[in-house]
Amino acid sequence: MGGLTPEAASLQAVEWLVRLQAGDCAPEVEQAWRAWRGSDPENEQAWQHVEGCMARMRALPAPLAHGTLARKPAHAQANAARRQSLKLLALLAVGGGAWLAGGDEQARFWLADYRTGTGELRRLVLADGTRITLGTATSIDVRYDAGQRLVTLFKGEIMIRTARDVAGRPFFVQTAQGRLQPVGTRFAVRAGGESTRLGVFEGAVDILPERAPAAARRLQAGEQATFTAGRVGPVESLPAGADAWTAGMLVAHDMPLADFIGELARYRQGRLACDPAVAHLRVSGIYPLADTTQVLDMLARTLPVDVRQTTRFWVTVMPHRQHP
Repeated sequence: MGGLTPEAASLQAVEWLVRLQAGDCAPEVEQAWRAWRGSDPENEQAWQHVEGCMARMRALPAPLAHGTLARKPAHAQANAARRQSLKLLALLAVGGGAWLAGGDEQARFWLADYRTGTGELRRLVLADGTRITLGTATSIDVRYDAGQRLVTLFKGEIMIRTARDVAGRPFFVQTAQGRLQPVGTRFAVRAGGESTRLGVFEGAVDILPERAPAAARRLQAGEQATFTAGRVGPVESLPAGADAWTAGMLVAHDMPLADFIGELARYRQGRLACDPAVAHLRVSGIYPLADTTQVLDMLARTLPVDVRQTTRFWVTVMPHRQHP
């Protein structure tokens, strides 16, 4: 069939591995796993690769290394197996070669303390009372010790409302581009590619770029900026509704259609693109992120565009064509 990319099949294979070793080995689970393997040659190839890596790791139970299912392991064994599975994913992602594109990033995502899938929102309350909302396709680690409270954002978007710490430990958010230190605040951080974007809703936050300490800058409530490891970009005003994503909404104010589609694409599986011929059109309104198909339908009714769906996962917004 060839319906999946090699990297997608590989990630699914590890998902099955985690499930099969978590203690849920009912007959229907095994049947579904075997059906998945037989549904696409890419799936079977990915599973075989997983088996080979498992055998090389040697730390996994021998029966699993030969492709058979463990029968109702004890709770502790199941947890240990799951940890080994996650380590396996790191091995696959970092050492698997071209068949798993973006391996390091995928490994970090799967090994993160907390993560969300595409289109998912998740809310956390940490031990000190700090509240974090994870947006779509987001992964973070949380490390509290005697000297600091550290949240590492690998990818995606988070909203944080910090709590006062009785021990007086400083709070930091780390991304690939640098470190953020809030001062009693509510703020949002988005990380991806070569930059990090900070928006401050209450209080203040210091930006400390990774390679340019002298470029450090403090943002106040109502301000936003994008920074790289070497510089902090211009400080701008936060637009109204910039935190609407935490309630599952996208607020657009005269937004170019290309930017709007780019935002919407973050909440959809597959590829969602905008034809350059209509990229300049403007979008305003409040849109539900939980149903991106409905949003696309609304665009087709209100703008001179058509939504061309080649497959469920390949959609392009095109200029409207007049039909005779």
